[in-house]
Amino acid sequence: MFDLSSDDLRLRILGCADGPASFNAEATAAGFTVRSCDPLYRFGAADIARRIADTTEVIIEQTRRNQEEFVWNFIHSVDELRILRVSTMERFLADFETGKSEGRYVDAELPALPFDDGEFDLALCSHFLFLYSEQFSEEFHLAAIREMNRVAGEVRIFPLLALGGAHSPYLEPVSHQLRNDRRTVTIDVVPYEFQRGGNQMMRVRSAG
Repeated sequence: MFDLSSDDLRLRILGCADGPASFNAEATAAGFTVRSCDPLYRFGAADIARRIADTTEVIIEQTRRNQEEFVWNFIHSVDELRILRVSTMERFLADFETGKSEGRYVDAELPALPFDDGEFDLALCSHFLFLYSEQFSEEFHLAAIREMNRVAGEVRIFPLLALGGAHSPYLEPVSHQLRNDRRTVTIDVVPYEFQRGGNQMMRVRSAG
């Protein structure tokens, strides 16, 4: 979804609003440098596991009712999605306490991150910004992207659709404001699409 190259994976990577995803665990096992931040990480593994158990079937059932909103190429069915989702979260939970003690999972949230300017090369944000356009304002989106770009020279955000499949109304005004900051903003097609029409990411680079 972020079109990461082998060179990208060698960078200092920050994942924002990562939640119970396995990217950190898998990247760390492969020898890469990834830090993840999310307010979820203030809780222990047992509490997070209970939260996952409470929400997984609800999410799967919502997906089952709205199957037409998704492209079933890489993942072929709702049942396969459930298996993949559970496997991913189990991988996260197995790594979480160790990763937290190593500083790889940080209790932090946008739009205020506890990191130094330029501490990372690349900041990634998956399925949070733009997706929850009804829940978070245009001002929040702009502040969050500026903050990610403060701590990392490049930011990538995926997808650019809001819940329900429409393009976020914030995409154009936020892009305009970022360009006014003298940042480089591009909308790039990526080789991944699950949410129908959701095959684009925003790439933001610092001026200079």
